[in-house]
Amino acid sequence: MLTIAYIGFGNSVTHYHLPYVEKKSELKVKYIYRREEDRLGDTEREAWYPHYIFTSDIEKVMTDPEVNLIVVNTPDAFHVAYSMMALEHGKHVLCEKPFAMTVAEAKKVFSLAKEKGLIATANQNRRFDADFRTVKKVIDSGVLGELVEIESHYDYYRPSIKENKRFGFLYGLAVHPLDQIISQFGIPKSTTLDCRSIDNPGISDDYYDMDLFYENGLKAIVKTSCYVKLDYPRFIVHGKKGSFLMPSLGHNSNKEYQPGPIVLAEENYSEEFWGTLAYVDEAGETIEMKVPVESTEYGRIYDNLIGAIEHNQEKIVKDQEVMAVLEIIEAGLKRAKEAK
Repeated sequence: MLTIAYIGFGNSVTHYHLPYVEKKSELKVKYIYRREEDRLGDTEREAWYPHYIFTSDIEKVMTDPEVNLIVVNTPDAFHVAYSMMALEHGKHVLCEKPFAMTVAEAKKVFSLAKEKGLIATANQNRRFDADFRTVKKVIDSGVLGELVEIESHYDYYRPSIKENKRFGFLYGLAVHPLDQIISQFGIPKSTTLDCRSIDNPGISDDYYDMDLFYENGLKAIVKTSCYVKLDYPRFIVHGKKGSFLMPSLGHNSNKEYQPGPIVLAEENYSEEFWGTLAYVDEAGETIEMKVPVESTEYGRIYDNLIGAIEHNQEKIVKDQEVMAVLEIIEAGLKRAKEAK
C-alpha cells in the first residue's frame, strides 16, 4: 500500500491525479499540504474531500511514518526544494513536470534518491494522452514503414498573447510534447531550436519550433504557436509506406467542470476526431481507414510507481529522458532570451 501526501492543491491535483488515484485500491491519500496563505479564501474545495487531512504543517507530513510517497504539485520554482525535502525524510517522490528548472538540479535530485535507495520520478503523464496513445498505436503497428517525419503541434488562436511579457511557455507547455517524442523515439542526436516570442522577442518564449534529429534519419518537429486560427492536426506522421493524421481533441484548459470532485467521464470520441491512416500493404494495395481514438490513461504513472516501489520494477519515465527534455528546454530558453 502506498500512502500519499500531496504538496499543493491546484488543478493538477484535482484534475489529473486524484480522479485516477481514487480508483486504485493499492493507493491511499492521507494528506494534502497547502501553505496557509494559499488557503485564504479557498477552503470550500477542501470540503469536497472529507477523507483527506488538509494541513499547513509540512513537518507533520514529512515525519509521518505512514506516508511513503510525496507528490509535488507546487509552482515550478519549488519542485526541487520539496522533492529534496521528501527524499531527506525517506519518502519516494513523484514530481510534476518540469521535474526541475535545470539539468544540474535534476541530477541532484536523482543522485539523492539513489543515495537513499528511493524512487524519484517525473509525472510525465501526457505520454498517456488519448491522441498520443492513438499515434503510438499506429506507429508501433509498423504499417507506416520506416518513419521519415513526425510533427507534433499544440497550437492556439490567442491574440491576447501579445500581452504576455514573461518566460514560461517552454517549461509549462513544451515539456509535454518533448517528452512524448523522446518517450517514443529516444534522445535525439541533435536539435535545431527556434524559440522566441512573435510579439515580445527577448522577453517571452510563447512561440517555438523545435526540430529533433535521429540517427536513422527521422526528424521530429515540436511546435506551438498562438496565432493558428484554423484547426491543425495535432500529429502528422509520414513513413516510407504511409501517413497518419491525428486531429486535435481540444485543449484541457478549455474544458468546463462543475463544482465538486472531478468524476472521470467515459471518453467517446465521434468519428470526426478519429485519425486518418493511409498506407501501402504487402500486396502493394493502398489501404485507407479511420482509426478510433484510444483512451486517456493518466493512472499508468501510478501503476508504474507501485511496481517500482514495491516490486523493484523499472521506472517508466527514465532519468535520462527527464534530463534530455530539460536540456532542450534550457537551450531553447537561452535562444528565446537572445531573440531580440
